[in-house]
Amino acid sequence: MIYLELFWAFFQIGLFSIGGGYAALPLIQQQIVNNYGWLTVSEFADLIIIAESTPGPIALNAATFVGTRVAGFAGAVIATIGFIAPSAVIIALLLFLYNRYKNLKYVNDALRGLRPAVVGFIAAAALTILKLTFFSESAATVGLVNIASLIIFTLALIALRKFKIKPIMVLIGSGILGLVIYGGLSLI
Repeated sequence: MIYLELFWAFFQIGLFSIGGGYAALPLIQQQIVNNYGWLTVSEFADLIIIAESTPGPIALNAATFVGTRVAGFAGAVIATIGFIAPSAVIIALLLFLYNRYKNLKYVNDALRGLRPAVVGFIAAAALTILKLTFFSESAATVGLVNIASLIIFTLALIALRKFKIKPIMVLIGSGILGLVIYGGLSLI
């Protein structure tokens, strides 16, 4: 039964996650946290970090991770197939239709209308992650804002945007800062 639930949950995510992995995050959260209770909200935030830090698409990594967590290796395979199946069929169909009707004004207008919705999906996921990151019940807080997380975020943003440091280096640096700030690693 758990395999069918995993397949169905990730099939639905794959079917309705228009706009890529980040746009799928609210759908993934709805299914795995709210509907099935496979992860807590805090574990979901950790899942995003793990899925983003490993090679491959974030939503696909999330499916594999959740499948493994819930039902081992077989669960990982089932959840991953469930997530990929709708996309494979839809992309094949859309490719056929797009090649046939790409010059129609209605097709271009519809695609133009989807862009803001996709940005909304991504923004919703970002707001969830920001809330979990900046407003946690951590030791280094002023009011309810987690200052340590705010500092790491700001440094990462500057490193990425201003200095164009590679994302993997920013992730490694942020992980080291997290170890130092949150007490897992002592400089003394």
